[in-house]
Amino acid sequence: MMHFTISTLLLLATNPAVHHRHQNQVEAQPLLAQARRISEALDYLGDPLPPASKKQIELAATISANQTVTRLVESALDKQVLFEVDINPESRVKVRLGAAKPILNEGGWRQYLVKVKNEAGVTAELAAISPNAQTVYEAGYPKTASDDALRPKIRININDRNPRPKPSVRDRWLDMMMFNKQPLSQKLSGLGIEYRIIQLYSRDAGTREARISFNVGQGTQDLGFRNDCDVLFRCSPARSVKFGVMDENGKPTTAMFTIRDAQGRVYPSQAKRLAPDFPFHPQIYRANGETVKLPDGRYHVDYTRGPEYLPKSLELAVTNASPKITVKLERWIDPSIYGWWSGDHHIHAAGCAHYDNPTEGVHAPDMARHCRGEDLKVGCNLTWGPCFDYQKQFFTGAISPESRYPYLLRYDVEVSGFGSHQSGHLCLLRLKNQIPPGGDSWKHWPTLGLNTLKWAKKQGAVCGPAHSGNGIMPPEEAIPTYTLPPYNGIGANEYIVDVTHLVEGPDGKMVPAVDFISTEDTHPVAELNMWYHTLNCGYRTRASGETDFPCIFGERVGIGRSYVKLDGKLDFDTWCEGIRNGRSYVSDGMSHLIDFKVGDRNVGEQGSELKLASATSLKVSAKVSARLPQIPDMESRNRFPWNLEHAR
Repeated sequence: MMHFTISTLLLLATNPAVHHRHQNQVEAQPLLAQARRISEALDYLGDPLPPASKKQIELAATISANQTVTRLVESALDKQVLFEVDINPESRVKVRLGAAKPILNEGGWRQYLVKVKNEAGVTAELAAISPNAQTVYEAGYPKTASDDALRPKIRININDRNPRPKPSVRDRWLDMMMFNKQPLSQKLSGLGIEYRIIQLYSRDAGTREARISFNVGQGTQDLGFRNDCDVLFRCSPARSVKFGVMDENGKPTTAMFTIRDAQGRVYPSQAKRLAPDFPFHPQIYRANGETVKLPDGRYHVDYTRGPEYLPKSLELAVTNASPKITVKLERWIDPSIYGWWSGDHHIHAAGCAHYDNPTEGVHAPDMARHCRGEDLKVGCNLTWGPCFDYQKQFFTGAISPESRYPYLLRYDVEVSGFGSHQSGHLCLLRLKNQIPPGGDSWKHWPTLGLNTLKWAKKQGAVCGPAHSGNGIMPPEEAIPTYTLPPYNGIGANEYIVDVTHLVEGPDGKMVPAVDFISTEDTHPVAELNMWYHTLNCGYRTRASGETDFPCIFGERVGIGRSYVKLDGKLDFDTWCEGIRNGRSYVSDGMSHLIDFKVGDRNVGEQGSELKLASATSLKVSAKVSARLPQIPDMESRNRFPWNLEHAR
């Protein structure tokens, strides 16, 4: 059982005469019932009231005198009060500090009670707000959204008559929420005296100050900042938990860990994370020998390493001893043994769910860590509109120095948010130069997709439309369909024009303008219907798997993958060439068609074409493997269009 220290937020009148008059108006029976619910809720949260306080509440239940019961209940709880909130007859809210000592744990939650003096009989929800807490990361914006729309949103007191400067991410060290679940209600009851529970989390150790305010709706804040209170917290340090992470061969590696306490709360707190831990993830990625800080208590830990590994779990107790998480990972498949190397040709280090403060997105070591933690051999980190001029510093025209074989990270470009993006986004891989001549930023790119492709292909780049099915979904889910989709999204809008063109390659020879379509992050009917029609017209565009992390999918990198067959050592340029030649298959990592062969022709060889002089019988062979859990995962089925659950 994790141990928390409890404090209670209580609202008390400042004038003793008014307080006494208010006490006489509070009925003992509903106050006693509410106190019991508070005690039950704290038990559930693993942070129970002291035994003496519980006995005092039970003693109050045996007494008939109304005032005596009220005094006993308040005496039992008031020592745990951190704030006292006063709602006057006009529903104006004032706040002051209570009797509890403001002590928190680094990397952990503590519960406090709130006592409300409710002279107005308000039945709205009591809200707690702090500029040092509650950063809201809003994912899922369209790629055409402005930079401002992609910034983290900070909830502040909009009625503040003297606005303070907005704190930086590093100043937002606190996480905070009111506990409004059973056995408590979401809203105040209207009772004259009532107790609520607030939960506080500290990212840091040491002394930290926070401004916390309360309200019961728009316009209820009192003037002169009397509805907020500055609190100096002392945050006890957490223990450093060391990871021992070995792969299936007993070699040190990196894995994915999701850590939850008995109440299901995630550690470290997502709202307070800085890279390499991402605030939109419940999981963290840690290598052998690295650490995470946790307060004393018991935890449930889920761990794995991408779709080629089996998910497992363990129970962890953090005590006075030196705690350690030791795991040995177990694979169910390894395509690289057969020469098939996984890669995601479309991930990002900025924009969408990424923060842009204190830095504009995250850096190369962070993205490389996530690729290793998902056993993603090739990660194509594409710089695009948001933070382009900051992220462009990581482009080298070769694999990133953060690469650790066989995990290769390379920065390239997605044309999105600038240039020709309105005619469809483009993934440009294997660039030698990341910006066209005429400038040094994102502001002067070609406005036609074909002109962008001409510039990229002259460098020897491998190119294709991003999230191809976006905006081309036919009205019926059928393959093939001859109904022309609208081509009005941010996917392969210009593709059906560009695919017909040959452009000049690096050696002066003419090459196809488009090498691949992107698959696995939009609806397969939209992607495959367009692709099959393209093939039937005689064009030999390939298919490649992508995630568009963290925009279309932010759960993790490598949700959509390409597995490319290489005869020798893994090399980024050769891997991209395998995409261009179609010597690959796409998968979410949960199903595999390895060494697919028709007759004597392997996929990706001699154009992947087999010419027959006449009708004949042919042998089709492949190494086929898939992992489908016994219990259906409907969340994955509904979230990911290419998930193997659709094959059930």
